[in-house]
Amino acid sequence: MTLVGKILVIVIMLFSVVFLGISTAVFSTAKNWRAATTAEKKKVDELKKKLSDAQAGKDAAAKGLEDAKTSFDALSKQLNERISQLETKNKQDLEQITEYRGAQIKAQENAKSTLAEVEARRNEINLLRGQKTAVEKQANDFKIHQTELNDKIRELERMMETATKNNADLRERVAKFSTLLRQNGLSDDIAQVKGLESPPPVVGEVKRVDSTNRRIEMTIGSDDGLVPGHELFLFRTTPRPEYLGKISVITVDPDQAVGKVIGNTYQGKKIKEGDIVSSTIKPRF
Repeated sequence: MTLVGKILVIVIMLFSVVFLGISTAVFSTAKNWRAATTAEKKKVDELKKKLSDAQAGKDAAAKGLEDAKTSFDALSKQLNERISQLETKNKQDLEQITEYRGAQIKAQENAKSTLAEVEARRNEINLLRGQKTAVEKQANDFKIHQTELNDKIRELERMMETATKNNADLRERVAKFSTLLRQNGLSDDIAQVKGLESPPPVVGEVKRVDSTNRRIEMTIGSDDGLVPGHELFLFRTTPRPEYLGKISVITVDPDQAVGKVIGNTYQGKKIKEGDIVSSTIKPRF
C-alpha cells in the first residue's frame, strides 16, 4: 500500500470515530427526552384521576346535605300540624267539660271519660313535644354537619383548583416536549418510542430497489412490529454469505415497509431483490 493509501485509511478511521461520537450523543439526548415525556404524561393522568375523585366527593356531599334538609323540613311540618290539631282538640274537650259540669251522674261519668281522654291526649302532646325537641336537636346536628360539609366542599374546591392549575402546567410542559421532539425529527408517539427502544426480531427479503440503490422495499411491516426509525441489516446468502450494509425504516404498512440505506453499502455493493433484511443477524467483519 502506498503512503497516500495509508493516509486515506487513517482519515477514514478518524471520520468514523467522529461520526460514532456524534451518533452516541444524539441517541443519549433523545432517550432523555423520551423518559421526561413519559413521566410528565403519567403525572397528567394521576392529576386527572385526583380531579375526578374530588369532583365526585363534592357532588356526593352536596346531594347528602340537600336530602337531609328536605327530610327535616317535611318531618318538622308534620309534627307542627299534629300538635296544632291536638291542641285544638284539647281546647274543644275542655270547653265541653266546663259546659257539662254540674250535670247528672251520667254526664259526670262522661266528663270523667272525657278527662281521661284529654289526659291521654295531653300525654300524647307531651310526647310529641319531646319528639319535636329531639327533631330540633337533630336539626342543630344537621346544621353542624352542614357547616362541616361546607368546609369540606371549600377544601375540595381548593384542591380542584390546584389540580386544575397543575394539570394545565403539565399539559403545557408535555406540549413543549412534544414540539421539541418533533423539531429534532423524533416522534412523540409513545408506541413508536417504545418500539425504537427494542426492535423486534424480524427476517424478510428485499422486494424492490430504486435506481439509486438507496431505497428498498421489503416484505416485513407493522404486523411484524416494525415502526419508522428501526435499523436493520442487509445480507446476501448466494452464491456466498456476505454483508451489504445497514438501512433505516422510513415508512411501514401492515405487510411491507420502505427503508433507506444508512451511509454507503459495504464496499459499494449493489443491493438486489431477494437479499435478506434482518434485525437478528449482525455482521461479522
